[in-house]
Amino acid sequence: MEGVFWFSVLFVFYVYLGYPAVLLIWKRIGARPVQKKYSEPTVSVVIAAHNEKQRIEEKLRNCLSLRYPKDKLQIVVSLDGPTDGSEFLVWKYAAQGIEMVHSRQHTGKAGALNRAMRRATGEIVVFADVRQMFDGDSIRELVANFADESVGAVSGELLLMGKGEQEATTDVGLYWRYEKALRSFESQIHSIAGATGAIYAIRRELYEELPEDTLLDDVLTPLRIVLRGKRTVFDADAKAYDTVACCPLAEYGRKVRTLAGNYQLLKQLPESLAPWRNPIFIQFVSHKVGRLLVPWALTALFVSNLFMLHGVYVLSFSMQVTWYLFAGAGYLMSKREIAVPALIPGESKRAA
Repeated sequence: MEGVFWFSVLFVFYVYLGYPAVLLIWKRIGARPVQKKYSEPTVSVVIAAHNEKQRIEEKLRNCLSLRYPKDKLQIVVSLDGPTDGSEFLVWKYAAQGIEMVHSRQHTGKAGALNRAMRRATGEIVVFADVRQMFDGDSIRELVANFADESVGAVSGELLLMGKGEQEATTDVGLYWRYEKALRSFESQIHSIAGATGAIYAIRRELYEELPEDTLLDDVLTPLRIVLRGKRTVFDADAKAYDTVACCPLAEYGRKVRTLAGNYQLLKQLPESLAPWRNPIFIQFVSHKVGRLLVPWALTALFVSNLFMLHGVYVLSFSMQVTWYLFAGAGYLMSKREIAVPALIPGESKRAA
């Protein structure tokens, strides 16, 4: 049990702290900088949406304001069985060059992307979500990476904004900064293990149709490209903006989908677990697979500790119990609407 305990401790430590340290050293001795060069190939921006009536017009105006030649920029909106009338809003922008692919059936994001890609004509395809807004130069920055022939896909940077137009410093915001640092290190070594769905681009000829039940297109497509011998890199100069999730339950739902998608990915691309097939095997296993195994390691840590309630193990058990009690309390509070008195005079109350 002592061996199980310490192996679990070391495993969790490696996934969240040891692996970043390895990347930091690795990039210092083996960095592969991308040779960016600004040019203006044809670009298709693809947006998949279901019921986005409240936000679709803002996104379309954002795309039309991008600083990229209009005659080289195609914007394709793929509506996936909308029931809120959002198709009528998109039609309003047809005269400004917005193209719409409208499916009456709701098949999911993967199906919507497949349909949009049949319409896309650009040499480079940029994928976007409705919610996040692009910086004006984001397309130009993404495209510049493709001057390097080794690059097959590029992920931009998603900034989670808080109050005062500053990047969020909440727990979610800080974790996202940590995640972006990992991606930056991985990119400098070879490739990232998944792109940011809100803003990423690929060479058009590298796209493969997605299975319609795909949960994480922004991981499956970039990883397919890596397995074909190209790099998937991260460029912090290509920016998109979003806000932090409104509440813990919204973030929880996103995390569940991400974890389920990573399990699905192992089924869709079993070759990703073969070191002779996957050029970023160490990064993929450490970053993606490691996160999937952490809950099992924490379970083993807790159970093994039950059999060693003496000495320092009493302290470690107490710390684990306290941690899980706080987690349980946080979950229960997120299920209830608790009014919290304003800390600043004149500030309205909000749900905790």
